[in-house]
This record gives sequence, structure tokens and C-alpha cells, in this order.
Amino acid sequence: MEAHANEEMMKRAMGEDEYAELAQPPHTEVPEHPKWPLVEAALREIYDPEIPVNIYELGLIYKVDIQDAEDGSFDVFVEMTLTSPGCPVAQEMPGMVQSGLFPIEGIGAAEVEIVWDPIWDPSYMAETAKLQLNMFT
Repeated sequence: MEAHANEEMMKRAMGEDEYAELAQPPHTEVPEHPKWPLVEAALREIYDPEIPVNIYELGLIYKVDIQDAEDGSFDVFVEMTLTSPGCPVAQEMPGMVQSGLFPIEGIGAAEVEIVWDPIWDPSYMAETAKLQLNMFT
């Protein structure tokens, strides 16, 4: 899949605030936790190798939970899906997500679960992802 617009181009065209609002996937459940912005930023740096949009804006992240540990660290649980059960990176994606989260200072554990229910479709994508992929619905 080819990208038709990139993040910087869209930020210049619409402004940072409007871009930030449109970059939120409509069905993703996120925590109200002080470490969430760090986790969100890390998820936005992870890409499906076949699609030039990050997995967060693609709507592949269904739920994130962050739990504080007694030792001052925090654990992250990510429930996500893939665009298709036949995705060639299905086996590697949980490790890719964990690898993207572990550099966050203070993180203890990072657990990633792939789920197939509900089935992903383009309605899960943030508007920015649709714009980047020239998918107007």
C-alpha cells in the first residue's frame, strides 16, 4: 500500500491541534493514566511492514491497560488485532509491540495479546490514517 500524504504534510495543512484530534482511532479504549502519553507515543512509532501508517492510527490497538507496580514501575497490557488473520507478520507483531514499549522509562512488563473479535475493518482507522492511504469513506 502506498501513502499519499504523510504526517508532517497533514500537520502543516490542518494544524497540530486538528491533526491530534483526527489521529485518534474511534474504537480504541485507552486508560486515564499519567504514563499513557508515553505509551501512545511508542505505539505510534510501530508500523505494519506492509502499510505505511502506524498501528495505533490504523485502529489495530483495541485496548490498553496500565497498572502501577509496588516497586514504582508500571506494566502495560495491549489488546490488538491485525488487518487480516493471514497477515504475514502475525507471529512477529506481539514482539514488535513489546520491543517498542520496553524503552519507555519505568516500564516493568509489556504483554500483548492478539484478538480476532471484533473483526477489524477500515471503520477502526483514525481519519488521519484514511487520509494517508487515500481512503475516503
